[in-house]
Amino acid sequence: MESTAGPYLNTAAVTSPVGIARLLQITFGCTTFSLVAHRGGFSAAYGTFCMFVWTFCFAITVFIITCEFTHLHSCLSISWGNFTAAFAMLATLMSVTAAVIYPLYFVQLDCYPISCEVRDFRIAASVFAGLLFITYAAEVFLTRAKPGQVTSYMATVSGLLKIVQAFVACIIFGALVNDSQYGKYVATQWCVAVYSFCFMVTVVVVAFSVTGKTALLWFPFERSVVIYTLGAVLLYMSAAVIWPVFCFDSKYGSPRRPGLCSKGKCPWDSQLVIAIFTYVNLLLYIVDLAYSQRIRFVSHI
Repeated sequence: MESTAGPYLNTAAVTSPVGIARLLQITFGCTTFSLVAHRGGFSAAYGTFCMFVWTFCFAITVFIITCEFTHLHSCLSISWGNFTAAFAMLATLMSVTAAVIYPLYFVQLDCYPISCEVRDFRIAASVFAGLLFITYAAEVFLTRAKPGQVTSYMATVSGLLKIVQAFVACIIFGALVNDSQYGKYVATQWCVAVYSFCFMVTVVVVAFSVTGKTALLWFPFERSVVIYTLGAVLLYMSAAVIWPVFCFDSKYGSPRRPGLCSKGKCPWDSQLVIAIFTYVNLLLYIVDLAYSQRIRFVSHI
């Protein structure tokens, strides 16, 4: 019986360090959203986002373990190594965001106006949310490309940075739609065009890598990605100069936060968030460009 089942089941999917990390992800993820759904509670967009993150990551991790344990991933027409590496990085970013947002908006030390039981459930959920982030970060650490190792592109520093760049761009878009007044000047509209173009191309690069279709392109994918990264650096450099000038220079905007600006609905706050993450993404693209000179793409692993 054992010899018959052996070739069909991959026990390393649950016994290897990566497999153990994924089992812990399932455990911590299920515990987190169960605590919140049972008594912790959530509300508004922030709470809904956190619940989405925990349930989404839980579902995809269960799917990954099931496919690897049963070898079903070999039947999928995607680059499995690129898919799992990309998801691990995305889950790390999403889970750390939820691990910060939930306690920030829902956890308090006293029991008023909520009961002490609800408070305790929220604290416990926050602890498990932090543990969930650690396990996803551990998977990224375990599966990242080692020097001299032939591996999937998304497991390299350059590939992982693509996920971070897209995630940071989503933060920028969130601030843009939060009354940032980006349509006030043509120059700030140019910055929005830069953010949108770089985001879309980065998503396309990730999509081609995950689907394993890079070999079907009529142009050299790896060289095109390097050229695009250089272009993204130049575009973000322009946005890093233009956005602060037209938002914080006294001639066009306000160098200081207006005193009558309400918290959560202040255009100046959104503009500051966009400026900060513009520089963050610029740095990420520069690091990406530096690393992209030293890797070789493998799309079929």
